[in-house]
Amino acid sequence: MLFDIAAMAAKPRYNLLASLIVPRPIAWVTSSDARGRLNAAPFSLFNMMSGTPPVVVLGIGNRAGRPKDSARNIIETGDFVINLVSEELLEAMNVTAIEFTEDIDELAEAGLATIPSHAVGPPRIARSPVALECTYTRSVELGQDRKLLIGEIIYAHVKDDVILNPDRGHIDAARMNLVGRMHGGGWYTTTTTPFRLTRIPAEGWCQTQSSSGNQDSGSLR
Repeated sequence: MLFDIAAMAAKPRYNLLASLIVPRPIAWVTSSDARGRLNAAPFSLFNMMSGTPPVVVLGIGNRAGRPKDSARNIIETGDFVINLVSEELLEAMNVTAIEFTEDIDELAEAGLATIPSHAVGPPRIARSPVALECTYTRSVELGQDRKLLIGEIIYAHVKDDVILNPDRGHIDAARMNLVGRMHGGGWYTTTTTPFRLTRIPAEGWCQTQSSSGNQDSGSLR
């Protein structure tokens, strides 16, 4: 079936794309405003876009025509923390997704302890297996009350028991027990059943195809 994306209404279009582009990682963002008030909120329109430089991008929309607390805080203060969500933290994450007023501390409502970050102002969530300290670099206005916030990762906190080789940056990803976002309506997925598919070098592929072609041609004769 062919969907004319430009012709679709906003909600059906979001439903379709959010169901097709899955699974999506979850950025559980902790930030603070200029007065030091903390905020925590999850975003699934998020990913790493570059390793060098180490760039992450968040897609954040407005709420009732006003910037969400996370976007406003990031732009005002210039830094934020992306905490990753494990299965054991899923319910607490869901509490922080409630549309509280800006004077409510989502972390306190969810019963989440925090730890001071190494270099940025906002704290990290203590029980999160991974926390990425980030500095805000720029934003890209998309229209329709949405923007992309671009940040650079400057420090990464990782649970000791998932580290395989710190010098090579190797991590036991399955052991982090992270969750990702699926289609709408509160659907999620786990990352505990990974599998490995070895990348094929170009030389190896060409040799295989050449060998296969020779065998085929020989059988025809």
